[in-house]
Amino acid sequence: MSTQVPALLDGLVDDAAVFPPGSATLPDALAAHRRHRAAWYVDLVGPLLLPASTVAAGELTGLVDPGEGLVIGLIGDTGIARLPFALSFLAPDGVTARQVEVAVAKRGEDPLPGIAELLRLTDAMPGVEAIYAELPLTFGLMGALDALAAARADGVPIAAKFRTGGLAAELFPTPAELAAVICACRDRGLPFKLTAGLHQAIRHLDPETGFTHHGYANVLAAALAAADGERMETVAELLTVVDPRPLLERASARLDAPRPLWVGFGSCSILEPLTDLIRLGLVNGGYDA
Repeated sequence: MSTQVPALLDGLVDDAAVFPPGSATLPDALAAHRRHRAAWYVDLVGPLLLPASTVAAGELTGLVDPGEGLVIGLIGDTGIARLPFALSFLAPDGVTARQVEVAVAKRGEDPLPGIAELLRLTDAMPGVEAIYAELPLTFGLMGALDALAAARADGVPIAAKFRTGGLAAELFPTPAELAAVICACRDRGLPFKLTAGLHQAIRHLDPETGFTHHGYANVLAAALAAADGERMETVAELLTVVDPRPLLERASARLDAPRPLWVGFGSCSILEPLTDLIRLGLVNGGYDA
């Protein structure tokens, strides 16, 4: 029997193999995802993330056995309005979309119209367990979170998604900005997902780009602190630390409990975060007899 991933890390890492910087081909990504789903660390792995454009082009057909029960997350790169069209391609191939993720506004735009458009389409997305509205960390953010929280209170399975990195410095929120967002979601009972930039467990400077990246162990500790009702300053401090010990202290005390607030993040590599988590002692990389 294989060693289990602790409950705190269940489904932490979605499989974003086809997205940059990995940019795997669809056949290679599917083959690797099947290996992950059969591995001892399967509980760490979320769905395979695929662009709506790929799905709507029929590229899954012929690559998937309808009996294998493939579960994906659909990334709305073709926009909000075309999400139902892309979803319509899945059932004939026996594929299920567990979640849908789509940007509702560009930086500087009011996100409320996009949220309203997305909410109008929820009835056209049957079977989808979670809808993530990607919000820019700019104009109208708090009002957008209020709108998502209100919809969630009415039974819509919607949550927030934020970008924590990219190809420009402004796409990397400061620790104070990210802490404010985490605490704002906490105050509204709103789960959140993150994307981009979380390449390593601990906060670090990338020597190639010169950007300082958030660490996913930092985010985990920050989410735990926020869920415990700690002040925004404490949450922000946890996002800044480069010594793993205070992060591990918080996480290790909660390994057997479900992860609060933070749904997880996508990574083009599953093995890289797994290796980091083993190195930190949060996952046991061995096998039980």
